[in-house]
Amino acid sequence: MAARSFRTPRPSLAEPAYRLGGAVMLGAAAILLTALGFEYLGGYKPCPLCLQQRWAYYASLPLAFAALAVFSAGHRRIAALALLAVGLGFLANAGLGVYHAGAEWNFWPGPTTCAGDLQPLATAGGVLKDLGAARVARCDAASWRLFGLSFAGWNVVASVILFFLALKAAFAAAELPER
Repeated sequence: MAARSFRTPRPSLAEPAYRLGGAVMLGAAAILLTALGFEYLGGYKPCPLCLQQRWAYYASLPLAFAALAVFSAGHRRIAALALLAVGLGFLANAGLGVYHAGAEWNFWPGPTTCAGDLQPLATAGGVLKDLGAARVARCDAASWRLFGLSFAGWNVVASVILFFLALKAAFAAAELPER
């Protein structure tokens, strides 16, 4: 009679759930780095809605990493739930992007709190000079467009793609039986 092993077999890194989850994580990191590059290298100051749209990317990176780690440990259902949460976060982010893009196209009003950060004024005599140099990032005016889509529009495209990838990864992880 052969001895029975109680060791859980580890899933292969070539499984679709692992590859798709990794693609979501790498895609989110690439998009976040691109946004930061436009801000710090390109000089495009983000508005408050732009900053809020980054939250899904910030949250998805550690959650997707944790999902991949849990998946590689053999806990597929937990990984599937984490990947589903990542996907739902991107779906909500796509909705926020649609709202932002609609405000840019004047389909509806943007938030009333959408104004730039106030910089401290140097002296009373330099107030007019400081006010003239202040740049305000508005939520209802697109600062850049490519093929007719603004940053918010491209965020919708990216978020929808990442939503479907995360959803597909979650279903792929959930289809496989627990070992």
